[in-house]
This record gives sequence, structure tokens and C-alpha cells, in this order.
Amino acid sequence: MRPSRRALLTTATAAAVSATSTAAAAQRHRQLSTGFERLARDGYALLDGQKVGIVTNPTGITRDVRHIVDVMHADDRVDLTAVFGPEHGFRGTAQAGGSEGRYDDPATGLPVYDTYLKSGRPLADIFTASGVDTVVFDIQDVGARFYTYIWTLYDCMEAARLADKRFVVLDRPNPVTGRAALGPVLHKEFATFIGRQPIAQAHGMTVAELARLFNGEFLTEPVPLETVTMSGWRRSEFYDASGLPWVPPSPNMPTPETALVYSGTCLFEGTNLSEGRGTTRPFELLGAEGVDRRWAAAANELALPGVRFREAYFAPTFSKFQGKTIGGVQVHVHDRAALDPVRTGIALLVTAKQVWSGFAWRPDNWIDKLTGSTRVRTMIDAGADTDEVVAGWQEDLAAFRRTRRAYLLYR
Repeated sequence: MRPSRRALLTTATAAAVSATSTAAAAQRHRQLSTGFERLARDGYALLDGQKVGIVTNPTGITRDVRHIVDVMHADDRVDLTAVFGPEHGFRGTAQAGGSEGRYDDPATGLPVYDTYLKSGRPLADIFTASGVDTVVFDIQDVGARFYTYIWTLYDCMEAARLADKRFVVLDRPNPVTGRAALGPVLHKEFATFIGRQPIAQAHGMTVAELARLFNGEFLTEPVPLETVTMSGWRRSEFYDASGLPWVPPSPNMPTPETALVYSGTCLFEGTNLSEGRGTTRPFELLGAEGVDRRWAAAANELALPGVRFREAYFAPTFSKFQGKTIGGVQVHVHDRAALDPVRTGIALLVTAKQVWSGFAWRPDNWIDKLTGSTRVRTMIDAGADTDEVVAGWQEDLAAFRRTRRAYLLYR
């Protein structure tokens, strides 16, 4: 006797529910613990007897959204004596390209020192003046070479070495996974604060892994480095699997979905098109005056994996085209595991130039700083398609992937 359609549907539904429940139970069983959570659980033993300063920002929180500076300051087991703020500041009051300066934190009374755009001996002198023995780093990264917090990490490691300080990195997830490195590798002659050293545009590493890489490959001499790893994190997992609350690491990184596309669409900072700053969807909305439906159509014809493009119109409240209604695209990710954000960003540059006669690079060739060389810009100007541009960086990327492998901490 054949089972009824209702019986088959009931069985299938029960199996799906069972599988979902099993997966959820497995996730609960291996709940992720951040580096800070593991440090605190151990009674801050790693910092015992040390005067501690911490490099952090609003993302340095516990899972019940208390700031770790407030938690540590209230705990007699750790001697927290200073805070060091990066771009946007320790409490996050500054916009892109700004910081909070030197002040005393009203909540804790701790001195807050400004690290933004400081490096080498001047930054080492700040660490020395603060009187700390150990510098701790705990900031949420988003996985892109040009996101400045990883270069704050690099600069602080170098400065700690010069100032003869210990350095401790508390790890957090890479929100876009740590599966693979993607995109062009920086050429050293294009080094800036959005890329100090030759790593891939989407590096596929956590901050603790990057610290190990920096120490092993790029610092003039290694700093005394210790990393407090996460437990329960897998390289294949996106941020929502962590169970952690999301705090925007900077004003234009409002959600983990922004981070998904950022390593590709941030390239529009190097053009005369808006990268969506001044909208509720920065780096997902892109456009300019005179752009119309042809851009979305051209991008969709490429059938890029994991993503579709919608004709969109928007009026940025600040930055490029402030207060003007402009046309462009909205990037819609429908399969984040299949998405290659860097390839997607290149495809959008290529198609924008094809369909809009007003397309131009920023006069200072900022695109070269973002991509790490002149290659992307000159190839697109010469009429190369997306596949040709992407092929141009594969040899450098393969070499970086080989180097990167030795410094990974998680499966």
C-alpha cells in the first residue's frame, strides 16, 4: 500500500524539524566563547601583576552588551589603567576619518589615548607615557584589508615592541567567515593606513591570526605576543552563528550584511559614484546622477554567484551627492556561501564604466590604494572584462594563501 501524500509530507516535515533541532542543539553545545570571555573566565590570570592598557572601541562588549572596559575596571583581579582609542574613537563618537583625541573617560575615569594615524616611535611614546606593562587588543574586524582596525593592530604591535611592552590579542569571529582569502594582494609601494602590508583584499582571517601573521612575516622584530583564542568557532560560519550581538564597528558598518559585500563594494570609494554613505544601506546602495536601469541589467546579465542587483534610487544625507536623488543599484545577496564579494565589486566597476559615460576614478587614484596596485584601474581602463581582471591577481593570491596557512588557528 502506497503511503498517502499527507503521510509523506508529515514524515518530511518531522525529519526537517528533527534536523533543525539537532543542529540547534549542537550549536548550543559548542557555544562560541570570545577571547575576552575566556580571559575573564580564567580570572585574568594572563594579566596577573601587570598594569594593563587596552586598544578597543564600542565592539569590545560581552554577550550581555556590557563594555569590557567597564567590566574590567570594576574587577579587582585586573589592573586596567589606560584605554587606547582607534579611528572613530573608544566610545565611537567620531565619523570616518576622525577620532576622539585624548580625554578621561567619564564612566571609569580612565585616561583614553588616541592612536589614530599614529605609529612607530610616536605611538610607542604614548604606550610608555601611559605606564602600562601589557597592551591588550580587542576590536571586531570585518575581514577586509582596507578596514583600518587591523592596521591599528599592526601599528600597536610595532609600537609595543619599540616600547618593550607585552602584547595580547583577544580574538573575535571574522563575520564573513575564514574560509578563503580573496582578491588582489597589496604591492608594498602602495602601502598606506588602509593597507600596510601585502595581504589579500579579503584576508579570511581573525585578528588573532592576523597578529600571528604580522609577527611572523612583517614586523621588523617580533613583539612578545600572546593570543587568547575563541572556543566554538568554525571557519565556515557567518556572524549570526556566533550568537553574539552585533555592534557597528564603524558608523557605516551597521549590520553583518554590510560586511558581506564591503570587501568588494568599498572599491567605489575610489570612483565618482556614491558607495552608499549617507544612506541606511552603505556599500549595498551604489549610484550617481545620470545612472539608470541599464547598470542593474548589465550586472545581472553576468549571473554572478550568490547575488542579484536591483535598480535603485536614493538620496544620500551626507558624503557624495548629499541631498540629491541619484540612480544606481542595490546589491542583494541571496546565497552568501556562494558570494565572492571582491569579484562582485570588480564586476560592478566594469559594468558601471560600460553603461555610464560619466564614470571616473577619483583624481588621486584612491582606487590604487584600495586594490593595492595600479593593475585593476589600468586593466578596466583598457577594456578588460571581469574574468580578465580577476585572473590578473591569481599568482599573488596563491602565494599569500600559502603564507597565510601557517598562521591559522581554527578549522
